[in-house]
Amino acid sequence: MLARTFGCARVVFNDGLRARQEARKTGQPYVTDAQLSAALTAVKQQPERAWLGEVSAAVLQQALADLNAAYRAFFASVAGKRKGRQVGPPRFRSRKDRRQSIRFTRNTRFAITEAGKLRLPKIGEVEVRWSRHLPADPSSVTVIRDASGRYFASFVVEVADDPLPSIESDVGIDLGLTHFAVLSDGRKVASPRFLRRAERKLRTAQKALSRKDQDSRNWEKARVKVARVHARVVDARRDWLHKESTRIIRENQAVYVEDLCIRGLARTHLAKSVHDAGWGMFVAMLEYKAARHHRTFAKIGRFEPTSQVCSACGVKDGPKPLSVRKWTCGSCGTVHDRDINAARNIVTLGRRATLNACGDGIRPGLLWRLSVKQEPTEVPRERHGRNPQPSG
Repeated sequence: MLARTFGCARVVFNDGLRARQEARKTGQPYVTDAQLSAALTAVKQQPERAWLGEVSAAVLQQALADLNAAYRAFFASVAGKRKGRQVGPPRFRSRKDRRQSIRFTRNTRFAITEAGKLRLPKIGEVEVRWSRHLPADPSSVTVIRDASGRYFASFVVEVADDPLPSIESDVGIDLGLTHFAVLSDGRKVASPRFLRRAERKLRTAQKALSRKDQDSRNWEKARVKVARVHARVVDARRDWLHKESTRIIRENQAVYVEDLCIRGLARTHLAKSVHDAGWGMFVAMLEYKAARHHRTFAKIGRFEPTSQVCSACGVKDGPKPLSVRKWTCGSCGTVHDRDINAARNIVTLGRRATLNACGDGIRPGLLWRLSVKQEPTEVPRERHGRNPQPSG
């Protein structure tokens, strides 16, 4: 029944998208949200689409709501009112898409039984392996089927902030590939490299997949095996990033990081390692956990020469190739570890930016910028090319 519900939601989404595309091609007015909803009610009465009535009506309405949200994001992006990269128009959904989802809102009267099962309208009770207790009554639940055939229930709940006791320490973080993170207090966090460690299993699974006839039953079984390897990599990486980000937030009152241009780095020969590191996910975790626990979080500018400035005397020593991991300041004679020195400069810039936000003066070059340093020096090449798989 879940598969049927996924299919019905997909059909309704595609019908609404097709109606708006045809109206645009023929020069007719834009099909409004209300018109799509009325058309859905009418089409369910037709014999050829009577099977749409076998699933919850709320799921179908939520599919139209997803379409409307996609159009609003597209229009806002075209008008320049939406932050982030430009969003394209909605695309048709396919039954071959590796991710399928449906959403139930509170008015559908989904429920969690005393036995811990999830009761969904016109589907029934579903066994759930709970990863945690819900802190409040959920307002909606989204049922997701991923590429490896696993099902997830994602609940939306409202929770209050959880302030942590104030402490005096703060930290700057320099992200990298040899070490995942180097902290301004001298600690170095080793990079776990989950994808690299799973390459042997992934290679074996992908070879088996390449030998199967596409879209055959054996091909589908082999595809699921590849997807499961990627899923284990993604899950292990996410779990590790959660633990590291939580530890850093708990141990420090303020956290400062460099704002890496990850999309640019992902277009270089280091793409595989960059995706495997998961920098973007890690920074996002730090940001929302800092807000929830009432910690300070800030990003420094991408063009700040954190690797060129001596953290002891503040003199700019000039650019250095990435092969130079230690250097001596020509002014004060301090011997620096390249990454630790950069982390110390990051925390210094973060402190000044925080003071400026409170009213103190600061030079223009230290204003917050959502960017990261870019060094015009060569970087060492890797043997492996870019990984096209989704778990990078």
